[in-house]
Amino acid sequence: MFPNSSNLGCPPFHPKHQQQNNFFNKLPLNIPPTLLSHQQIIDAQINFQNTAALLTGNLVTAVTPQPLTYGNGSPVRTSAAPVSFRGRKRLSEQNVPYDVKRQRFHSPHRETTVVSQAVPLPEKHTYTFPGSIPSPLFSVRYIPDLSVCVPPLQDTSFPDITETTLPVAKDKLSQQVLELFQACQQQACDLNRKELCRTELQREIQRIFPHSRLFLVGSSLNGFGTRSSDGDLCLVVKDEPVNQKTEARHILSLVQKLFSTKLSSYIERPQLIRAKVPIVKFRDKVSCVEFDLNVNNVVGIRNTFLLRTYAYIEKRVRPLVLVVKKWASFHDINDASRGTLSSYSLVLMVLHYLQTLPEPILPSLQKNYPESFDPTMQLHLVHQAPCTIPPYLSKNESSLGDLLIGFLKYYATEFDWSHQMISVREAKAIPRPDDIEWRNKFICVEEPFDGTNTARAVHEKQKFDIIRDEFLKSWQILRNKKDLSCILPLRATIQKR
Repeated sequence: MFPNSSNLGCPPFHPKHQQQNNFFNKLPLNIPPTLLSHQQIIDAQINFQNTAALLTGNLVTAVTPQPLTYGNGSPVRTSAAPVSFRGRKRLSEQNVPYDVKRQRFHSPHRETTVVSQAVPLPEKHTYTFPGSIPSPLFSVRYIPDLSVCVPPLQDTSFPDITETTLPVAKDKLSQQVLELFQACQQQACDLNRKELCRTELQREIQRIFPHSRLFLVGSSLNGFGTRSSDGDLCLVVKDEPVNQKTEARHILSLVQKLFSTKLSSYIERPQLIRAKVPIVKFRDKVSCVEFDLNVNNVVGIRNTFLLRTYAYIEKRVRPLVLVVKKWASFHDINDASRGTLSSYSLVLMVLHYLQTLPEPILPSLQKNYPESFDPTMQLHLVHQAPCTIPPYLSKNESSLGDLLIGFLKYYATEFDWSHQMISVREAKAIPRPDDIEWRNKFICVEEPFDGTNTARAVHEKQKFDIIRDEFLKSWQILRNKKDLSCILPLRATIQKR
């Protein structure tokens, strides 16, 4: 089912650890990863340089990458291009003209990462992702944990990521949505940089917690990531629940101490946030990515692969979700820490809308495939279970533009916020529970696995009114103008990515 499926974010364990803990069983490797020849790498580099010369009209000047290292001294090659930071968002390659950046995403030379010997595996083998070529912008070189990867499915029903089709855009608004998606969607090189950090951090954390595993979760893996998406990590220390107020905070305090002492050369600003689910926030200097790390919040692992399935069973889902996230961020209603909607809640809201159309575009995967999304399934099987789910064939042929207008209208005028709860699990709006967690809440979005309210951060009426007002104003503008730039500055959004 998943394009480009691998074990990214699903690290293997040393055999002795597996013998002691059956919770993390090692999965067999059925098909070896594809190896790139040296000539293929050279050819790809030459092709990119020729393309860049045509775009700019200038000769391409070679830039010598500056080596950085993680804690064990492994060299990591990164681009020498200037990178600046503003808050938590990464604004990269600001000196590149907009037209050149835009053209780059339409280039036939896909931007992925060369994987070569940097972090040695026990087997001393060097692997690459199938079909990968050198990244002209981010020459990050590393070896991910591929010894237990789920290889890309070869069945024609489940295309590889290079063959994943996008919807046809026949009108201006749909074309704008599609172009924004193509420019801002997470690239393979972005994911690879996050995976490198996860690999190295797991190695260091296992010195403190030998049987732990570090998972990459959230938008980095669920198909809805952008080039500026942060990384989310889940540290699993045992196969039973952890008290988030006491035990999780203690574990995270040890992790924070590790980051601020031994790993301070490549981890900066580690900060322990004492939320309902406590996290350590930090920035990785090598990957230039901001991360949030939690302990044993395993529902995040499960919902990552549920959302990834939704992302790829219908080709209109990912572009629509990305434009909604960008729109919400621009209008300042996409920040749970400030009392508005989290990106996770926004994704669930889009999925719910697509499920509740007169002719649905999405089903309830948990209803149709209960065995694949069993909340009691062992974690080492979660990434493997949905691979047999076929694409969803809907009779609804609405364009991306019509769906965006309909999404805004649904939450501006149709959804009953006072009495209804958004449920992707049920594929419909259901009555709000009377439990204390749901009582007096302005927005109720059900987490598909544990049933909690993912929109609990919206606890002030003023913030709720702002959110609802943004839906209403944007819907009224877009239905009349049919121009995405009227509610979202496209040039600036693409530059930020």
